[in-house]
Amino acid sequence: MLLTYSPIFHRKGCVLVNEPTTLRRHAEANFAGKYRTWAKTSKFDSMLPGDVKDRKAKAMRAQQVINSHLTERKLAERVVPYSDKLFKTAAVEWLIATDQPIQALEHPKFKEMIDVAARATNGVKIPGRKATRAQIMRMFKNHLTKLKATLNVCLRVLLLSVFV
Repeated sequence: MLLTYSPIFHRKGCVLVNEPTTLRRHAEANFAGKYRTWAKTSKFDSMLPGDVKDRKAKAMRAQQVINSHLTERKLAERVVPYSDKLFKTAAVEWLIATDQPIQALEHPKFKEMIDVAARATNGVKIPGRKATRAQIMRMFKNHLTKLKATLNVCLRVLLLSVFV
């Protein structure tokens, strides 16, 4: 059954409404003192709209006071002590996860990378995609510059030897 606004008239001419908020506003306007006294003696939180609003505002003020004293701290990562077993497990998991050939563990550059990482005292920070891409681009540009300089020197030497 759908309830709609339908005032019911009683003998005294009072209008009853099936909305609790209207009743609370009526109680606050006409019986606030009696209601608050009853709520206090019954250890009940007052549900009058003004009291609810005051409690929410008080809670927000209390929260703001706490927030000003809090500071965010980053959790330090726990560094697991080295062991050969742990390294072998991590290496095999890396091979599987990245679909690398088994010979990748024997590659000199892989060994060099591990030796460099082993000298780190506070763990290793692995660069992200953008940083890695930028580093590759810089290395390629430097390689081309050195190649160009080498070829220019070789060309000059060749030209000098031909024309002399």
